[in-house]
Parts: sequence; C-alpha cells; structure tokens
Amino acid sequence: MVRYVAKRLLLAGVTLVGITIVTFAVTRLAPGDPALEAVSRGGASTMSAEAYARLRTYYDLDQPLSRQYAAWLGRVVRLDFGRSFHDGRRVTDKVGERLPATLCLAGGAVVLSLAFAIPIGLASARRAGGVFDTVAGGVLAALHSVPRYVMAMLLIVVVGVHLDWFSPYGLRSDSFEDMSYPGKAADLVRHFALIVFCFAYPLIAYQARFIRGNLLEVLGQDYIRTARAKGLSERAVLHRHAFRNTLLPLITVVGLLVPSALGGSVILETMFQWPGIGQLLFQAMTQRDYPVVMALTVVAAVVVLLCTLLADLTYALADPRVRYA
Repeated sequence: MVRYVAKRLLLAGVTLVGITIVTFAVTRLAPGDPALEAVSRGGASTMSAEAYARLRTYYDLDQPLSRQYAAWLGRVVRLDFGRSFHDGRRVTDKVGERLPATLCLAGGAVVLSLAFAIPIGLASARRAGGVFDTVAGGVLAALHSVPRYVMAMLLIVVVGVHLDWFSPYGLRSDSFEDMSYPGKAADLVRHFALIVFCFAYPLIAYQARFIRGNLLEVLGQDYIRTARAKGLSERAVLHRHAFRNTLLPLITVVGLLVPSALGGSVILETMFQWPGIGQLLFQAMTQRDYPVVMALTVVAAVVVLLCTLLADLTYALADPRVRYA
C-alpha cells in the first residue's frame, strides 16, 4: 500500500507540473499587458518609459517565459504564490478567504446529490420498468439536459426575485451579525439553497441513473439468485447484497463529484455573486491577474488529484479483496 501511494503521489506531482506549465503559457501568451492594466487602475493616463520598464521588471514580465515559470515554480515550492497584480495583496490570503465558501458549496452538493440519488436509484432498480422507474427516468433525463446557467437564471428570476422564497445573491444578509442563532441558520439556508441546488441537480440525475444501471447488472448475478433462493426478502437482497457490490464503481464516480462541482463554480458563483474561488477566478482572468489565476489552477488541480487518489484508496475499505502492489 505504501509503495502504491508513493507511486501515485509521484505521478500526481508530474501531472501537476504539466498542468501548471500549460496554464502558465496560456495566461502569459494571452493578449494584454498587466503592467498597463495596473497603471490604468491607478488613474495615470501616461507614464515614462523608465517607470513602465521598472513595473515590468517588478512583475518579472521582462524575462523570457521559461525564466518566468522557473521563478514562479521556485516560489510555489515555498508556498509563496506572490502578490496580486490587481491590488498587491498576497495571493494566499485572497485564495484562503474564498476557498471555504466554494468547498462548502461542493461538499453540500455532493451530500445533497447522494442523499437523493441513492434512494432514487435503489427504488428505480427495485421497480425496473414500473411507473416510478419510468417517471423518475424521464425527470432525471430532463434535469440532466438543462445547463446549470439556465437553471440558475430561472431560479434567480422566479424563485429568488418574484416569489422571494430564497435569497439569490451573496453568502449572507447585511444584518447577519445582528440576528439570533436560529435567524442566522435560516439566513444561511436562504442564501445556500438555490446555488447548492444548481450545483447538485446534474449530479443527482447522473448518480441515480448510474446506481440504477449498476444495480440491475448486479441483480442478474448468480449469487443474487442464490440469496433469493434462501428466502431473503427483496429488500434484503437489494440493500445487503446488491448495493454493497455496486460501491466500487460508485466510489470512482463519487471521487470525481467534488472536482465536477468545482468545475461549474466560475459561472454559478458569478451569477449568484457568491464570494468563492470561482468568482475570484473570473475576476482574475478579466483583470489579467496572473498570480491569482495560477494559484487557483494549482488549488483545483490538487483537489482533483487528491480526490482521485482517495477514491482509489477507499476501494480497499469497500472491498477487502482489493490489494495494491
């Protein structure tokens, strides 16, 4: 097991370096000059050539691309992502402020998706071809075909603005600190509900159909027929035998749920004005804030690689027969 983890970590490190090289090259080769952006934000309409050259030197923009990347990588090894081109703040501080809000969304989406997908998948497999299976399949297929940004727009306009059932913008209300503890909890639910649902509903649709398909395949195995022949109830056969043997493929997909949720954070967080890393990434890209873009790329890549590794290692817990060389 230790040898396997060491190999996977080495492979993850090589993959991470490759991701950063591609992202670094793309950001640097994009049109625009961060030095000019910084000057324009400062309100200066003109500047001397000497001052402009000093600014580019300060940002290492006067160096060849390979040297820029080597200097950046050397700082990252020390967990120093530099300072933002936009406001001069430390990048680690900016990312640290935004990361918890996005992780709460991703975690809430995963929990919500599994809470609905598992019982729906079990019920659909138990009554395959029945009314519930047909209706659930149609509803889930319809949900899965609706893009997240379309659903977000509908929820914001209808549920958030016209009906005013939930708050469509921000993390909490301005008067949050003055509320009682029950009031704070209710306020957080009002702000979380719509955006978490937008993160979760495609996951619910996919996971439920995935669980149903795997269960139907398992239910056709010989050992399931043996369990039924022993007189076990259909519920016991489904939950105690069939579902346990669908855990391995389910773990693989669950391991990618968090990265999948994070992947939709840029658009959704911008639409819901959610103070997470998705909104920060959108702002950094429009402002050509290279250090912030690179830091968020590293964070996203690390999350994906760690989730994949954890999914692999969880196999041994779900099935003791699994061993790693």
